[in-house]
Amino acid sequence: MSAGGHRGDNVRVYTVTLKSTGRRFDVAAGETVLEAAQRAGIALPYSCRAGVCGSCKATLLAGRCEYPRNPPLALDADERAHHAVLLCQAVPASDLLLAAREVPSVADIARRRLSVRVAEKRLLAPDVTGLHLLPAVGEPRLQWLPGQYLDVLLDEQRRRPFSIANGPQADGTIELHVRHVAGGGFTSRVADGLAVGDTLRIEGPLGTFVAREDSERPMLFVAGGTGIAPVKAIVEHFLELGTRRAMEVYWGVRHAADLYLLPQIERWQRQARQLRFHAVLSESSAADRWRRGLVHEAVLADHPDLSGHDVYMSGPPAMIDIARHRFVAAGLPEERLYYDSFDYAPDVLAQIIASRAGIHP
Repeated sequence: MSAGGHRGDNVRVYTVTLKSTGRRFDVAAGETVLEAAQRAGIALPYSCRAGVCGSCKATLLAGRCEYPRNPPLALDADERAHHAVLLCQAVPASDLLLAAREVPSVADIARRRLSVRVAEKRLLAPDVTGLHLLPAVGEPRLQWLPGQYLDVLLDEQRRRPFSIANGPQADGTIELHVRHVAGGGFTSRVADGLAVGDTLRIEGPLGTFVAREDSERPMLFVAGGTGIAPVKAIVEHFLELGTRRAMEVYWGVRHAADLYLLPQIERWQRQARQLRFHAVLSESSAADRWRRGLVHEAVLADHPDLSGHDVYMSGPPAMIDIARHRFVAAGLPEERLYYDSFDYAPDVLAQIIASRAGIHP
C-alpha cells in the first residue's frame, strides 16, 4: 500500500481499494472517501453526511486518513481502536484498503435536480405537516428506492434533507413529513407560509437506507418521531412484494397525538397478519393505552436476543447512537442493522440555540 499517492494535473490523488470486491477509485486532495466513491458510481452506505450517525462506518485495513471537516463523532473509543472510519468525513492521507459494504441497488439511480409543486398540504400532528409534491410542468418524475431521502435546495449553500415517505408513484407524487422546528426558518415556512401551488427545488435521491430483499429473517422496524416516514416507505414496499416474513414496527414518540399514521398502520395489519405494531410514548399519561418508555428499550425487552433478525432504524441521532450500540450488544450482526439519521444543519442549529437563549439578530 503506497503512502504517497500519485499526481494528476498537479493534484495529489490517492487510491482506495475495497477489499470485498477489489474495486478501486481515486480520491482527489481534500475530497472525502464517500464523495469520491459517489463520483465513481460506487454506492457506499451513508445518511447524515455530517459524521454524527455512523451509517457510513467502515474498517480501515491499511493506510491513513484525516478528518479536516468534522470530527468522527459517531465513533466511540472502541470503534476507533479497531480502526473504524467514517467515510463521509474521512479524507485519505495515503492510499487506503477498506472493508466497506456496498449497496449496488442504489448505484443504478442517478441523482438529479428538479422543480416540484405542492399538490397537497395537511396537518398530520400538532407539529408535523404532510406534503405531497408533484413534478413541475415539463419535469420528468424523480426515480428513487423506498427509504431514500431528498434535499430541498434553499440556495447554493443551504439545503434541508427530508425522507421520502412513499415509494415511486405513477404520477410522480413525493410524500414528505416535515416536523416544525422552533427557530428553523424552512420548517416554519412549511408550517405557516407554504401553500398548494408553490414550487420547491429538490435534489435526489440520496441515502442508502433501502430494503434488503435477499433475506428470509424476521424484520424489526424502529422509528423515532418523523423517522416513521422512510420506515413507512420500506414497509409498504415489502407489503407490495407480498412478503411472508414476520415484521414488527416500533414507533417511539412523545405523546399519543404524535402517532399520526395509526389509520395507515391499521391497514397494514389487516393486509398482513404477520405484521405487529408497538407504539412507545416517552411522555404518556395514565389514560394512554400505549407503552411508556424509550423505543429501543421496548425492542430489547421484547427481543433480548437480536441475532436472528434484520433491523431497520430511523430517527434522531441520539436515538440512533444509543440503539445501534445496544442492538449490537444484543447479538445483532452490524451488517444486518440498517439505519437512517439526520442532524440539524449548522445554520439551523445556530438559530435554534439563539431562539432558546432569547437572542434576536
